[in-house]
Amino acid sequence: MHRVLSNTPEDIVETSLKGKRVAAIVAAGFEESELLEPKKALEDAGAVVEILSPEAGKVRAWKHSDWGSDVAVDRTLDDARVQDYDAVLLPGGVMNPDRLRMTASAVNFVRNAFDAGKPIAAICHGPWTLIDAGVAEGVKITSWPSLKSDLINAGAAWVDQPVVVDQGIVSSRKPDDIPKFNEQMIKLFAEGEHAAGVDRRRGTFWQPDSKGAPH
Repeated sequence: MHRVLSNTPEDIVETSLKGKRVAAIVAAGFEESELLEPKKALEDAGAVVEILSPEAGKVRAWKHSDWGSDVAVDRTLDDARVQDYDAVLLPGGVMNPDRLRMTASAVNFVRNAFDAGKPIAAICHGPWTLIDAGVAEGVKITSWPSLKSDLINAGAAWVDQPVVVDQGIVSSRKPDDIPKFNEQMIKLFAEGEHAAGVDRRRGTFWQPDSKGAPH
């Protein structure tokens, strides 16, 4: 929802995410700032952010060059349903997405969210999970530089920019990009669903079943 607050030359607009539920998907070793800062920005805009992880309990962050704080898990991925959320956040950190891309429940959740048209925000190493979910092909995207070849090989159009928005996916490169990432993420999430049911791999429209397979 966008609401004009005053009729100034710059058209000041407030973006509200009231009533939106965001799934933040993390495993141990996520970069602390890439979860906590976007989470706070989303909550300040009115969204409810739930931490989803392969395991219950708590999940530990990575902070620069050492372990960081523990974050409580709201729901395991096995217990989470894509239809209960309006958007997805994928923080980075090297260990985190490397574990998620090897976890079927995480890969399936991201694939099903994409195929249902849910907007997705991924920063730093976060786009790794997009590759294994099979949703990076044909998307203009940015990331931490070491993912460049992986994303290009997956069919993405990789660029070196602070933030990129394309086809319902917003991406950024690193923690320094978080302010711009947060701004564009909130705008994208406020817009809602994008191209629901589009199978870009075959250029056809379909509605995924409960297992994420086309009818």
